[in-house]
Amino acid sequence: MTEWTHLRHTEAATAEVGWMAEAVRGRDGTTPVPTCPGWDLRELVEHTGAIHRWAAAMVRDAAVRRYDRAVMDHGIPEDFAGHADWLEAGAGQLAEALKGRDPDTEVWNWTGNRSARFWSRRQLHETVVHRADAEIALGIAPEMDEDVAADGVAEFFDILPYTRWQPLIAELRGDGETISWRTETGGAWLVRLTPEGFAYERSGAPGDVAADVTADVTADVTADVTVRVETTGDLMLTLWGRREPGAVEGDTALLDWWRERARM
Repeated sequence: MTEWTHLRHTEAATAEVGWMAEAVRGRDGTTPVPTCPGWDLRELVEHTGAIHRWAAAMVRDAAVRRYDRAVMDHGIPEDFAGHADWLEAGAGQLAEALKGRDPDTEVWNWTGNRSARFWSRRQLHETVVHRADAEIALGIAPEMDEDVAADGVAEFFDILPYTRWQPLIAELRGDGETISWRTETGGAWLVRLTPEGFAYERSGAPGDVAADVTADVTADVTADVTVRVETTGDLMLTLWGRREPGAVEGDTALLDWWRERARM
């Protein structure tokens, strides 16, 4: 497995934008996106391209405060026929901004890692998920590089505690309960709930602790669950709520409890 760097994240993000652009090129912008309820393909592409330009502007300016994305002029074309090219142009702006900054340059974000390197990683996985959204809407089975997906799984767990605008995330705590996420391609992660929050590690260990999780879960149940999916890409999409879990072994109530709260 190759080490992830600011440059590698940037280049992988650029490639993902290109694949998303090709997926939507020549398509109907009114196509519903089932994984983003209420959105169509136009709204998905406009959201993704605007995020790229917003992040690029903050990185370029080494912004120490959040820019208001809603008031920025993103240059969105009126005709959806131009959206694929517009998406690719945003990738160029993003890559230029990221490559022009030292990875350790301070740039605003909502986590404890306020650096330019946060944005190269975040924009890669933002795009991976939305590329999958577009492909699912168009009847295309999303495919992901295993290394990209593994980093995406870790990034999900890394940033989840900071997503304070989702109040239920604060409830992701417990007394040692575990959830094991396992893939047929070899990737495995273990999440352990603690009184302070949750911790995760890359591990094949199954969950195996009995405890009361919440008032909604009976105190005497075995509060451990193992989720199995085919690929690491499937796992990433499951964590992001784009897919249902594959085989589930153990306490399904614990898994439901986690999924209800672990949303971004």
